Amino acid sequence: MDTRPLLIVDGANVVGSRPDGWWRDRAGAAARLRDALVPLAETGVPPELPPPVEVVLVVEGAARGVPAVPGVGVVAATGSGDDTMVELVAAAARRRRVVVTADRELRARVGALGAEVHGPRWLPRDG
Repeated sequence: MDTRPLLIVDGANVVGSRPDGWWRDRAGAAARLRDALVPLAETGVPPELPPPVEVVLVVEGAARGVPAVPGVGVVAATGSGDDTMVELVAAAARRRRVVVTADRELRARVGALGAEVHGPRWLPRDG
């Protein structure tokens, strides 16, 4: 059993939290977010989330083709990104699960399953 905490990032929600032109290139914005998350696998998010951490970025829509890279897994939602994140939280019930999203409904759904929830600003990001 994996004992590392599982960090699940709501790609569309986190990308959309910064007005940096992401709407012109959704896949590119998701790839930049993915790349910014890579160090978290080894550093965690001090002090709340100590390393090592399994990092998973959930993407949907135009960002579905963004591939995983070492340090960050990418899950392409085949339907609702929110439903995919709920499924990931439920499947890892014996692990510490941390979800990053500002979506109120998703926060309630994963919180009801025992996940910790933080908003997009909680993540350290360049830029």
